[in-house]
Amino acid sequence: MNNPYSSYRSLFPILSNYVHLASCSQGALAQPVSRAIEEYHNSLLEFGSNWDQSIMKVEATREKFAELIGAEIDEIAILTSVSDVISTIATCLPYEKNKNNIILTDIDFPTVGHIWLAQKQDRAKISIIRSSNGIIHLEQYEKEVKENTLLTCIPHVSYYNGYMQNLKEIANIVHKKGSMLLVDAYQSAGHIPINVKEMNIDILTTGTRKYMLGIPGVAFLYIKKELAEQLKPRLSGWFGQASETKFDVFNSVFAPGSRRFETGTPSFISIYAAYQAINLLLKIGIHNIHSYLKELAELTREFGLQKGLQIIGPQSSECNSGMTSFYIGNASKIEGILREKKIIVSARKDVIRMAPHFYNTKDDLDYAITELSNLIHGNPDSFSF
Repeated sequence: MNNPYSSYRSLFPILSNYVHLASCSQGALAQPVSRAIEEYHNSLLEFGSNWDQSIMKVEATREKFAELIGAEIDEIAILTSVSDVISTIATCLPYEKNKNNIILTDIDFPTVGHIWLAQKQDRAKISIIRSSNGIIHLEQYEKEVKENTLLTCIPHVSYYNGYMQNLKEIANIVHKKGSMLLVDAYQSAGHIPINVKEMNIDILTTGTRKYMLGIPGVAFLYIKKELAEQLKPRLSGWFGQASETKFDVFNSVFAPGSRRFETGTPSFISIYAAYQAINLLLKIGIHNIHSYLKELAELTREFGLQKGLQIIGPQSSECNSGMTSFYIGNASKIEGILREKKIIVSARKDVIRMAPHFYNTKDDLDYAITELSNLIHGNPDSFSF
């Protein structure tokens, strides 16, 4: 198959020397994003302070992300990490005696569990939905979410095996039970279409360093406007204040909408990078990226099976994201050997994750899978577990 986005490959210098298949961990850096980082750096060198320009960039980036997920601008807050976002939400929920159950899943990224389990010392009761072979069926949400469930926290895509959940269907189920829905979209934003209004999502968070092609230091928080106005953050700061109280140490008035969840000065250099990264994604179109990566993922699975590799995760294309996970007994060591062969993948526990983006080709994946298969099934003297 031809790559319809081959003209964009020249924007990613890493691709001239490496096969980059680790978007689930860190997306490749594009030249427009690199120039944005340099723009911020050079403005400090030249002017000493670039506060006004940086604040303007924050607002422009907020607007870009709102466009990406179909939200209103005031429904977006900008923080520094998804861990910070979830901690902020966890500490401000209205826990009540008969409405204090938090549901999470065993396919959530570990930091999510760490944060929610830390709330047990407060008023929260934590329940965990267990997956079956890395998959959670809709019937489990019907069974596990109850009338006392305050919030259901789920990943859109599993970081481990690429399993993609149906957010709209899950939202319908949990809302019938009176629960809010929080979605971790770190493994989906940037390559899977998200419309928070159509999907009826209450809260969503993601960061920029993976499929969104940015760098660490920026995380986004979406909260429905009507819900945000009901919540009172316990982790706060001057960016989360209304303009009249930003410099008033004795009074506090939260900013309108989701902006109230912002704290201190953001990572401006990461904001500059995020703006250009999202701009590039919007230019290409998330629906276009998703369609292309679904094709690549199908070819990856087929060729991987031909090469005798074991796939961890769903076989149905409907539940597959663009990521494919191969079971490898010593994944971390294999990851290092592949890097020596100029192949960048991402190991997690006992899997090698291959997570292409629009800049990748079928040839990239053929080469990476062949080399991985050779390591596992090839000359026994070339590698030992």
